[in-house]
This record gives sequence, structure tokens and C-alpha cells, in this order.
Amino acid sequence: MNLLDLVRQGDFVTQLVTVVLLAMSVASWVVILWKGWLLRRASVDVNRSIAAFWQARTIDDAKPAVTAFDRQQLVMPLIAATTEQAQGSLASAGDRSQQLTRVLRDALHRVLDKLQFGQVLLATVGSTAPFVGLLGTVWGIYHALTGIAASGQISIDKVAGPVGEALIMTAAGLAVAIPAVLGYNVYGRFIGRIEADLEGFARDLRELLTHGA
Repeated sequence: MNLLDLVRQGDFVTQLVTVVLLAMSVASWVVILWKGWLLRRASVDVNRSIAAFWQARTIDDAKPAVTAFDRQQLVMPLIAATTEQAQGSLASAGDRSQQLTRVLRDALHRVLDKLQFGQVLLATVGSTAPFVGLLGTVWGIYHALTGIAASGQISIDKVAGPVGEALIMTAAGLAVAIPAVLGYNVYGRFIGRIEADLEGFARDLRELLTHGA
């Protein structure tokens, strides 16, 4: 008996567990494929954008060059933040260095939120999917044993079949969780590298605009 047959013969709880696992699997694979494409482009774009910025003669000359490479809009928000004006408010308090630190930090957080999107879902699926599958297994074993007891025919053959079928749900939970955990860990390293590059660029940009060029 396969998983499909088990679902057809199962009750509401078994079918609900299967639907939840299926939804988790689809959602995690969509995020895995999308983030793989996003981070691959972002890793290349950030390096090219930063290099194009420092090769320009002025910041005004750097903006179109960076825009051409920055397809995911990860570097340009940092440059644009340095031109924001907040006259007459607490945001304009302090010297130029403090103001730049504030606006660059806020812009960096917005950019990193874009890179981090989907990581929470992968972590949630990776940590909860095995327990959802285990719930289906426990529920299936319970019904299998009660059915065997009601029939009055208890033997190894009668127990092994239904229990083995119920264990399929545990395997399904692990099959959903493992790709999500791997994706979370691998993409976390990519995000960390990109984050380090962006933080370094933001720090250098603040020093450039504070002390002049």
C-alpha cells in the first residue's frame, strides 16, 4: 500500500495531515527554487554594483552604472538613502556622520529583509514537518490496533501490515522537512556573505560622504 491508498482509506485526521504535509512541501519548494534564483543573481549583482560604484568618478556618475547592474535593488537603496533629507525633525539631529549612520542602517535593514524573506518558512517547515508526520503515524497506528483488537484476530501478520502503513506518514514528514532544512542552512550562508558585503559598502560609503572625496 502506498501513501495515496493510505489517505483514501484514512479518516479525517489522516487526510488533514496529508494535506498539511503537501502544503508544506509545495510552499518550501517554491521558496527554495525562488531563493536559489534570487540569491544567485544577488551575489553577482552586489559584487558588480559595488565595483561599478568605486570605479566611477563621482557619486552622480556612479548611480546609472550601479543601476545597470543592481537588478535586485540591493545596493541602490543604500546610495539613495544618503540623499534623504529630514529637516526639522529628530532624524536631522546630530552631525553628518550620525545622520548617515541612521539612514544607511534603515536602508540596510530593508534590503536584508528582502534577502531574508522565506527563511522563516523554511525553518518552520523543517522543524514542524517531522512532528506532523509523526502525528499521522500515531493516529494511524491507534486506528490499526483498535481495528485489529475489534476483529479478535491478533497476530504478527495482522499487526505488521497496518503499523507499517502508518509509518509511511513519518517518512513523508521527513521527506518534507529535509529539503527545507538543507535550503535554510545553505541559503543562510549565502545571505550572510551578501550581508557582509553590503555592510562593508555601507560603512565605506558613510566614511566617504563624511570626510569627503
